[in-house]
Amino acid sequence: MTEGHSITIEQSAEHVRVVHDGQVLAESTRPLVLRETGSPARYYIPEEDVRTELLTASETQTYCPFKGTASYWSLPDAPDLVWAYPDPKPEVAEIKGHLCFYEVEAV
Repeated sequence: MTEGHSITIEQSAEHVRVVHDGQVLAESTRPLVLRETGSPARYYIPEEDVRTELLTASETQTYCPFKGTASYWSLPDAPDLVWAYPDPKPEVAEIKGHLCFYEVEAV
C-alpha cells in the first residue's frame, strides 16, 4: 500500500443479506469485511452464498491500484450492482471468490 492508504480484511461472523426489490440476492454468515482508506467498509460475500443465477455479467471493468481489476454483474434494472476481483493483487488475495454489493444489511 502507499503511504497514507491502507486496506484491512477480516473474517466476520455477522449475518448479512442483500435484498433488491424484495428479492434476496445473497445471504451469508461468513463475509469478509474490507476496510479501505477513504471508502466505506464493504462486505465481500463468498460466491457460494450469492444467487449468481440472477446476475448477468457486465462488460464493465474498473481498475484499482490496490486491489486490481474488477469485473461487474447486473440485474435487469440495476446495472453493475455487483463486483468482484477475479485475480486480486497478492495483498488482498483473500477477496478472490467473493462478490461485493453496494447495499448490504447486517441482520
